[in-house]
Amino acid sequence: MAGGASSEAAEGKKGAAPPRPAGRARDALVFAAGVAAAVLALALLDPASSALAPGRGLVAFPVPGPADGPRTFYDDPELSYEAVGGRRVAEWDAKRAAWLRSRGLGSRRPERVVMVSGSQPEPCRGPGGDHLLLRFLKNKVDYCRLHGVELLYNNALLEPSMAAYWAKIPAVRAAMLAHPEAEWVWWVDADAVFTDMDFSLPLARYAAYNLVLYGWPEEVYERRRWLGLNAGVFLIRNCQWSLDFLDAWARMGPAYPDHAAWGKTIKAALSDRDSDVACDQSALAYMLLANRERWGDRIYLGTDYYFQGYFAEIVGKLGGVAARYEAAERAAGPGVRRRHAEREHLAYAAARNAAVRAAVPGPDGGGQRGWRRPFVTHFTGCNPCGGRRNPMYSRELCDGGMRRALGFADDQVLRAYGFRHAAPLNDTVRPLPFDYPAARSR
Repeated sequence: MAGGASSEAAEGKKGAAPPRPAGRARDALVFAAGVAAAVLALALLDPASSALAPGRGLVAFPVPGPADGPRTFYDDPELSYEAVGGRRVAEWDAKRAAWLRSRGLGSRRPERVVMVSGSQPEPCRGPGGDHLLLRFLKNKVDYCRLHGVELLYNNALLEPSMAAYWAKIPAVRAAMLAHPEAEWVWWVDADAVFTDMDFSLPLARYAAYNLVLYGWPEEVYERRRWLGLNAGVFLIRNCQWSLDFLDAWARMGPAYPDHAAWGKTIKAALSDRDSDVACDQSALAYMLLANRERWGDRIYLGTDYYFQGYFAEIVGKLGGVAARYEAAERAAGPGVRRRHAEREHLAYAAARNAAVRAAVPGPDGGGQRGWRRPFVTHFTGCNPCGGRRNPMYSRELCDGGMRRALGFADDQVLRAYGFRHAAPLNDTVRPLPFDYPAARSR
């Protein structure tokens, strides 16, 4: 992805505090509080696993088959999945709502998320690039499996003229139409790593918004900087507003005849843009700046946690982060450290976060300050597949940083299987002792 962001988001008191529970009682309370929160999260994320669910899967039973059931928007021959040259999708909110009703999915359904990522259709030019893409993909598969998120990984150019960083727009738009059951579509660049496998998207925080971006409002709206946000990771609601936004964004791209003119307009409008070729991120910044009245109220732009963190300020801290988490778990008691099935991950993640939150400074999901795990570490500029690394980054910083971040995340996954890596840059794994990390691994 071109141009990443250059840097990184009262307690009420009445009367005397209650006595602090000691020993096992305190451990049990911490663990139980986390489990209670996670049970609610699990019910919201996966109603099929709930005792209240009548069946398993995404839709109610029985499911209409090819020869029966009410007609839906899919039966309209004018429906176009194409982001360029196709017919505009109109009245999407009503069409999507009708489809949900036809499948027995009412308005009180949980907010399902589909993650979309992808890479080029041809082999990587960079040495080892295909292997790194495989590891990046595995990381996303792991996160989605643990959090009940569906993953669409696309390596086809749905619009050949919208290549490279522009390819995300046709993919996201098509995913909205293909997944009407999803409330959110979550684009994640191929070179982004989930480095906190315990953190879940705070969807309730975005109830009033249709687009979630990582960035600084003052950098975009006041200093007019395209590096004041990052387009490599974003969350967009599956609604008419979003389809219209994607259509407007795409019209600045290379598939349209005004692309060159847009590049000059964008360069003139942004204070830090030195190229007159419009990229996805500079076009996005321009849309926010020039059409704030139309789009701004529905866009969440913030840095309250590492929705996507700048790798250069993260990778050097991962060792310290891991050490602090281990210390917090050792102090928290055996309930947090208890072995468990992988499908119980969210319950134990909530309990672990409750213990870590009291001992390790920083926001859930990480941030520039503190020592919490960064949610997403984005290796913007390293270009592992293309092989043309931004010259401001050394090979050691990019290649070593990617291996370190991937291993850091993988250790969190391997723990449910009883293993971890022998060292941060070592692909060898070793077994974990019972009651890890209270008991030292050999």
